[in-house]
Amino acid sequence: MVSSESQRTLSVDCGGGGIKAAVLDSAGTAHGAPVRVPTPYPLPPQLLIDTIGDLARSLAPADRVSVGMPGMIRNGVVIHTPHYITRSGPRSKVEPALRDAWSGFDLAAALSSSLSKPVIVLNDAEIHGAGVIAQVGLELVLTFGTGLGSAHFHGGRLAPHLEISHAPITRQNTYDEYIGEPERRRLGDALWSRRVLRVVEGLRPVFLWDRLYVGGGNSRRITPTVVDRLGDDVVIVPNSAALVGGARVWSLPRFDQSSSRRP
Repeated sequence: MVSSESQRTLSVDCGGGGIKAAVLDSAGTAHGAPVRVPTPYPLPPQLLIDTIGDLARSLAPADRVSVGMPGMIRNGVVIHTPHYITRSGPRSKVEPALRDAWSGFDLAAALSSSLSKPVIVLNDAEIHGAGVIAQVGLELVLTFGTGLGSAHFHGGRLAPHLEISHAPITRQNTYDEYIGEPERRRLGDALWSRRVLRVVEGLRPVFLWDRLYVGGGNSRRITPTVVDRLGDDVVIVPNSAALVGGARVWSLPRFDQSSSRRP
């Protein structure tokens, strides 16, 4: 049997625009360059499983698999996913057949059966957070990309997921609509960064975190002026944490392995 310290993890980050994967050791060191393919649409569950299988075959062998994907994932089961139920990607028309196919789909079990390996499936921000948290106190993770992702941990233990992205921040907009990539493109980085500051200041009294980690593909777009105003308890982290977290999530304190599936 391979010891947990020497096991290698296939870490998969499923986004609205692309799916990335890499094989990492237990410390989070990559063994070979990561690979990326555009997210195919329309995307029923079996096509995602096949896409992950193709990525796995292009990389070094792994002993286990971690998958982060957008939406509400509970015990490896997809409760809701915002992008993969659409015809052609984020903010396109929702296809009822895809919504029905994804709702209640046990992705962890399906992937474990397909790949013959233990599998963890979590929200992508939760995997991202596993790559950066110090496992001390209350730590919140916000990821800025296609929309807003979030996760929070207490003493390194993953808390139940909250879809903050779907909550209203104005009378007209949810967090996703207010701070997502379409608005960044429309406003430009400077005005969009001011919205990031408003989001952080608005959530601070809700969580009273010990530390906030800001990541995702658009974290690098936040202007230096706004970064300086975020506070000493806020850390900007690289998007590579999305893959590193896939390896580290297995060693979180008493991580609930009922959220993983074994072949």
